[in-house]
Amino acid sequence: MADKVIVAGVSVDTRHWIGGRRVASAETFTDTSPIDGSTLGEIARGGPAEAEAAVAAAKAAFPAWAATSPAERARVLHAVADGVEKRLEELAIVETTDNGALLRSHRRGVMPRVAHNFRFFADRLLRLEHEDFETRGHTNHVSWDPAGPSVLITPWNAPLMLATWKVAPALAAGNTVVLKPAEWSPLTASLLADIAAGAGLPAGVLNVVQGYGSEIGDALTSHPDVRRISFTGSVPTARRIAGSAAARLTPLSLELGGKSPLLVFADADLDLAVDLAVEQYDNAGQVCLAATRILVEETVAEEFTRRFVEKASALVQGDPREEATDVGPTIHPRQLEKIDGFVRRAITAGARAVIGGHRRDGQYYAPTLLTDVAQDSEIVQEEVFGPVLTLQTFGTEEEAVRLADDTRFGLAATVATGDHERAERVTAQLVAGTVWVNCFFVRDLQAPFGGSRHSGVGREGGTWSFDFYCDVKNTVTAPNGWKNHG
Repeated sequence: MADKVIVAGVSVDTRHWIGGRRVASAETFTDTSPIDGSTLGEIARGGPAEAEAAVAAAKAAFPAWAATSPAERARVLHAVADGVEKRLEELAIVETTDNGALLRSHRRGVMPRVAHNFRFFADRLLRLEHEDFETRGHTNHVSWDPAGPSVLITPWNAPLMLATWKVAPALAAGNTVVLKPAEWSPLTASLLADIAAGAGLPAGVLNVVQGYGSEIGDALTSHPDVRRISFTGSVPTARRIAGSAAARLTPLSLELGGKSPLLVFADADLDLAVDLAVEQYDNAGQVCLAATRILVEETVAEEFTRRFVEKASALVQGDPREEATDVGPTIHPRQLEKIDGFVRRAITAGARAVIGGHRRDGQYYAPTLLTDVAQDSEIVQEEVFGPVLTLQTFGTEEEAVRLADDTRFGLAATVATGDHERAERVTAQLVAGTVWVNCFFVRDLQAPFGGSRHSGVGREGGTWSFDFYCDVKNTVTAPNGWKNHG
């Protein structure tokens, strides 16, 4: 196979990055663009042998990286951020070609956020401290010890941003990393390896291995030398990973799916509420945090729906490389089939498509709003991960909260209301890791991120990331216990 492919004029190495060098595999898998279905290249397809090599490289590199001073680790992470910023345009066009998200979003938001991920955790590392305290005259000192080699498994919907959301704090903590990107969007992880090496990250500190699901994932998550596992993806895969981790008591962090609600009360600014609802079509609905269940108070439901249809119908769907495009393609033919299956079954069960409800040419699915859906129906209870929203109505605040909390998920929720006291009452009752009031997708790396129920285990972000990626140690020292050797 060719060692490199050219994507939109950018050269991308298709081999693994293990121990500071490129490593080929005997087998490959085909990477295609969701924009037009074209083949981008053949990617090295790793398995147990590559997993073993990557973990071995991470283990060998760990002692020196863990012993590197926080100031030096922070310097290297800032150098990685510099490298990202220098290649921002290349990263943006490669990722758009590989996963179909809007190029304008990658240029203006996503790739700058990638650089920010490294800068934030580099700076947070240098401010990481606990005050010493005393217990009956004994001094307690809390330290943050690097845990060891960490396996990070990341999704395809925001490949590089979500990868670096894990890579940056793991490296800042002094851990070494084996990154396994999603097989449907592996290319920018390969570019990250080049950038990190150019920034001076020592060999073996970051390793990138590509492959399909359990073929390589099982070997990584069950490896006895792995000290942390962080995964973002589906609930079924999480169960498999949790089983592997449980056998060795390996700490793990899971950020899983969502079926988040948007509660629109009659006292809300309806134009704002409609804007929030239409925003859920971002990235063709392939966002774990998306508020796909719109719950609207009965007295304003008709007007809300009218305004929503008007605004959503004006969205431009097409080539994500075009500036005017609002909604791009779905990532893969299998995902398109899944989305279409959900909608067809819902319509057969009695749902009505107010807009959309059908495929378009290629890998594009029309932005869809379904009404007349039952609370216990599949379309309301299960994550579709596509541009498909449902609309239900409620009569009272109590009913709104009941409907909002009535799924097995608990990742996020959004509330639109003009009443501050109502906002406080409702948000206190919502089961979610993140709640937005009159806004959506405002994220700060200082804040904890994660889900409740089947939406995940644990929290990352800010100090919570260091809680996870470190072994937090308390050293208790007795007074007057020293001998004078002078």
